[in-house]
Amino acid sequence: MKIVILDGYTLNPGDLSWDEIKELGECTIYDRTPPEKTVERAKGAEAVFTNKVVFNREVISKLPGLKFIGVLATGYNVVDLEAATRAGIVVTNIPAYSTASVAQMVFSHILHIVQNISKHAESVKNGEWANSIDFSYHLTPQTELAGKTLGIIGFGQIGQAVARIGLAFGMNIIFHNRSQKETNLNARQVDLDTLLTESDFISINCPLTDENAGFINKSAIDKMKTSAILINTGRGPLINENDLAEALNNGRIAGAGLDVLSTEPPAPDNPLLLAKNCYITPHIAWATTEARERLMEIATENLKTFLKGKPQNKVN
Repeated sequence: MKIVILDGYTLNPGDLSWDEIKELGECTIYDRTPPEKTVERAKGAEAVFTNKVVFNREVISKLPGLKFIGVLATGYNVVDLEAATRAGIVVTNIPAYSTASVAQMVFSHILHIVQNISKHAESVKNGEWANSIDFSYHLTPQTELAGKTLGIIGFGQIGQAVARIGLAFGMNIIFHNRSQKETNLNARQVDLDTLLTESDFISINCPLTDENAGFINKSAIDKMKTSAILINTGRGPLINENDLAEALNNGRIAGAGLDVLSTEPPAPDNPLLLAKNCYITPHIAWATTEARERLMEIATENLKTFLKGKPQNKVN
């Protein structure tokens, strides 16, 4: 079969192997594919893999031979599932491959904000410790996590992984979830207003829906403690970015650690890029080597099971 990988670079910039997928057919790999090249490159393929390349109704209608679309991510909004289903195309995704990595990034941001290792390490490198009259100094407040309240919005696999790390630090865990959650974790389910008002740290780990887009807005932020730290490793559009930037610049909350933004890459005028006490990473929570290796393994298995007539991780 003819297999085309349309935007393979983010998954595999060169440190992984495509060999197992190549063994399944004639495989062409593109690092990136602009929208105007999608049909041209996918033409004649029975199977394609995409991360961010969009397969809308128009694109699908021009690819009559296509039988399989493998999304190289958990979210599959880049594919028009209704159009794919009508065309007899199986669409698969990659669930639960990056849980540990995303939870780790939540605490990377938290620890960076509360202790600011990089600022202190740079100070030492610049000779400030060697020239100090004191054996110790700190340039930013140093905060202990034990006893603080961590509020988690979205208590699926990632949210629960975040909770386990928080518990290991001695934090009090509360969470808000759209449905009732029963777990064996020492965590208390609360309504959103309670979470916003009680939390010292808030971690957003819920999926993006039409209903919750922009739910972290001025109204929500005004309910938070002025000392609160907001972390978002979920989806950028969950936050009203203008409202958050204004709150940070006015000292309404103490800081934010963000791995996602509403548009990626961000527009140069995104107000969060220059906001006070706002620390942004370029959507890398999913991208540890180990997580990408799992993603590659699951993507390969998705295609193998499709070829056997028993597709796994089918989303349509």
